Amino acid sequence: MKIAQAIRQAIKQGQLKPKESLPSARHLAVQIGVNRHTIMAAYNELIAQGWLEAKPRSGYKVVEHLPIEASQALASKNRLSDNGHSTSAAQFQWHFAKQPVVVKASEKNASDYRFNFSGGQPDIREFPFKEFKSYFSHACQQPKFEQLSYGDNQGDAALLEQIAIYLRRVRAINDKELMICNGSQEALYMVSQLLLQAGDKVAVEPLGYPPAWAAFKSAGAELVSVEQDEQGVVPKALAKVLVKGGVKLIYLTPLHQYPTTVTLSVGRRMEIYQLAAKYGVAIIEDDYDHEFHYDSQPIAPFASDDPLGLVIYISTFSKLMFGGARIGYVCADQVLIKQLAAYKTLLNHKSNVLVQQAVAHWMRFGGFESHLRKMTRLYHKRRDHLVALLAQYQDIGLPIKFTCPAGGMAIWLDTGRSVIGLKEVLLTQDVYLQTEVEFNVNKHLAKDAYRYIRLGFAAMTEEEMAQGLDKVMQALYAI
Repeated sequence: MKIAQAIRQAIKQGQLKPKESLPSARHLAVQIGVNRHTIMAAYNELIAQGWLEAKPRSGYKVVEHLPIEASQALASKNRLSDNGHSTSAAQFQWHFAKQPVVVKASEKNASDYRFNFSGGQPDIREFPFKEFKSYFSHACQQPKFEQLSYGDNQGDAALLEQIAIYLRRVRAINDKELMICNGSQEALYMVSQLLLQAGDKVAVEPLGYPPAWAAFKSAGAELVSVEQDEQGVVPKALAKVLVKGGVKLIYLTPLHQYPTTVTLSVGRRMEIYQLAAKYGVAIIEDDYDHEFHYDSQPIAPFASDDPLGLVIYISTFSKLMFGGARIGYVCADQVLIKQLAAYKTLLNHKSNVLVQQAVAHWMRFGGFESHLRKMTRLYHKRRDHLVALLAQYQDIGLPIKFTCPAGGMAIWLDTGRSVIGLKEVLLTQDVYLQTEVEFNVNKHLAKDAYRYIRLGFAAMTEEEMAQGLDKVMQALYAI
């Protein structure tokens, strides 16, 4: 997939020209150190997308008429390379070297640590596996054969119906088309690939969700930081960014903002929507943990009042179930959903229908909402326990500050001192947490400017939380 992205990006940026020949699959595979079949798969995907064509006895070439008009304009402007020669395998290797390395194979997962303060990690030990097994068995005993072969990739009809009912009743979203995807990250990636081109800008919160930023960058977009304060994104700052032009998307986590946990007020939401309407910019609303709100009813999503169809609403069941379930969904205008479903077919042909059917049965017969109520009570209790623990540390004079969040799965804690290097120290003590460094789009701040840590409270028992927090405070203050 990364190889196909790299070649597509080279075409968009004019490094590869229309009708230009590409290296053979064997030659390119040797140059970048991958299997020849991997290169062939990438070439075939680009043929399906309309970027390449295969000519008998002459190999692969860039098509004469590119599928994106902006790419055509760029290609005509740069019809020949500086030396007049075709792009070599070595040039491809340079381009691939620019791709980010996301994870090292040797790295441990957050869940591998005894004390896991990951802010979005549910307590999987509490999931009703025995109950869910009965719904999965039901899906296997009474399979819908017409859904099990290749075909419509928008999602299982029964699950689409159940999610639509749930969104209408709980989140007041009732006038959008729906598509199920392999987690919210897949939705972010596909939206980025369809709506963004090289040079486009995406307005983001300076403290935010790095995997979303990576999705935007993969499409060649530039991130533009918009000022945020203790109440969230500042609309006046957004207006200054939009008036400069070039912004194609606004990406927000307005409920329990990631990572600060702040909920954007109704007033600011209205101002932001009006700005998006004025400048013709779409809003991606990432509502990643809407289910868990404790002190009141959560504010309705942007998508619940979207008369102009500007909002692309993305959410997931990963926080209620577990990450491995890979059930996410996107709500948007019907035209965009159809395009997303077609693009998804290029990625994986078909999602896991049996899992979708099992989740649909789980929702239809009440197990979903029963589990939701149970976990909301449990996480509410754990939030209050973490607040009490932090208050005790304040009472003994530690310079920590925080605001108790109305919902979500984490607390954003001001430690009063630099947190540079804190994560690495704690990993050696079997403690996982994330610091402000990981969430900041601006990497040029002074070291003492990074003071915050994100303390997730959902994945641990109260006893585990107390023991892990003690290690955190010892590492910070040597108490």
